[in-house]
Amino acid sequence: MELTVPQALLLSFLIFLLLSALLFPNPFALLIPSNSFSTQPFLHKPAGDAPCLDPLKVYVVDLAREFNYGLLEDYYKSRNARGSRDLWLGEEPHDGDPLEEKLDGSSELGEFMPYPKNPNWRQYSAEYWLLADLLTEELLRAAHSAAVKVSDMADADVFLVPFFCALSAEIQLGEGHGKFRKKMEENRDYVRQRKVMEFVTQTSAWRRSGGRDHVFMLTDPMAMWHVRAEIARSILLVVDFGGWYMEDAKAGEKAKVYGDGMPSNVIAHTDVSLTKDVIVPYTHLLPTLSLAESSPRDVLLYFRGARHRHRTGLVREKLWTVLGNEPGVILEEGFPNSTGREEALRGMRRSHFCLNPAGDTPTSSRLFDSIANLCIPVIVSDTVELPFEGILNYSTFAVFVSVNDAMSPGTLVQQLRNMNTTTRSTMRERLRDVQRHFEYENGHPGGRGSTVKDGAVQLIWRMVKEKVPGLKATITREHRKFPGSISPRCLCT
Repeated sequence: MELTVPQALLLSFLIFLLLSALLFPNPFALLIPSNSFSTQPFLHKPAGDAPCLDPLKVYVVDLAREFNYGLLEDYYKSRNARGSRDLWLGEEPHDGDPLEEKLDGSSELGEFMPYPKNPNWRQYSAEYWLLADLLTEELLRAAHSAAVKVSDMADADVFLVPFFCALSAEIQLGEGHGKFRKKMEENRDYVRQRKVMEFVTQTSAWRRSGGRDHVFMLTDPMAMWHVRAEIARSILLVVDFGGWYMEDAKAGEKAKVYGDGMPSNVIAHTDVSLTKDVIVPYTHLLPTLSLAESSPRDVLLYFRGARHRHRTGLVREKLWTVLGNEPGVILEEGFPNSTGREEALRGMRRSHFCLNPAGDTPTSSRLFDSIANLCIPVIVSDTVELPFEGILNYSTFAVFVSVNDAMSPGTLVQQLRNMNTTTRSTMRERLRDVQRHFEYENGHPGGRGSTVKDGAVQLIWRMVKEKVPGLKATITREHRKFPGSISPRCLCT
């Protein structure tokens, strides 16, 4: 029987549908990227034990010891001279106090002494672990190492400036807070910054690239305060952009850079951007809890920290008012001394969710303490940038809340209560899966030894490695331009 035209068209359409169903069970698979609505914590599979076939090649700038391990020597000698009095907390450590340094003289310090245990300083210790990784003997390094130290500048992808600038800043803040922002000889941190820049900028590597391929470890938001304009082209390892854009956020600065028509909710990043810089995690201060050790949790939401902060941290005061009387919510004001440490540990380990509002900057070490203790982070910030995004999918193990929603009475608490037991358990399992990615400490004296597999050090090197192709293109382009030519700037968000 001969088919009519309508019948032939209908039959063809049915055959098309049948073939489509067989070949493409999900008709939207071609339109939606596979990870757009991913429920897995990893957007890219971590390297694991697989050897790194193309590691980042790092040349460590030959900076004098006084700017890294020499700073540690000065710190310990100063503590000993003061009878182990803590320079920042202003209190005498007690017997068994985890803040106490068990080092009694320079003869016991060794060549590579530990980073201070003072929590206000230790949270910035990424600079210590990154340099220790590169200085570890080749025989002690693991095959999965994502970076390798090279001795020939011609072989280098990037040049690491081994200045412990976070430690330098904190030592100065401890010795004389009022001098910190002053350009004076009595401000030893300022003097160190100037000496470092005078040395580095005279090297052939810096002159060749204008410093674009140089890496500075700026894990303290106050680090390198006086020379930021000089390192603005370099690769900056920062915990967030909070310590950089706060001056630019003034209306006058916005108008100067972008004109009067700039939207009020846009912040001018003049020295930092996600294009060239890398967001790195704070060092967590509380010990890691395994899922097997986790006990039943009876608190809905927990926070311990300073109630009054500046700049972005003003939200804390308002949250205290909104959440203070909510059942199942515990808000404690405290500081990271030994007593506060134990109370924070107990609070996090008995709570389902841990509140992470902005402080002086959008993030803090509290976020990584929450992850270490399997307390689901509740991140309240409209400007937060997080480490290793592109590798990790934070939405699968953290809750994000806008400042406006958090300020609405009952909204945040109700959102958390609506998450059932299964959802909470799943998120806690994902926290377990990502804990190691925020781990710096490798258990070796002075950090000299194999780093944590897929730990913070390795992921930082991987993130820096991703910058290299664009970095080389920028340097090449700069070389062929005429003197005085200006490149158009972009607002990187």
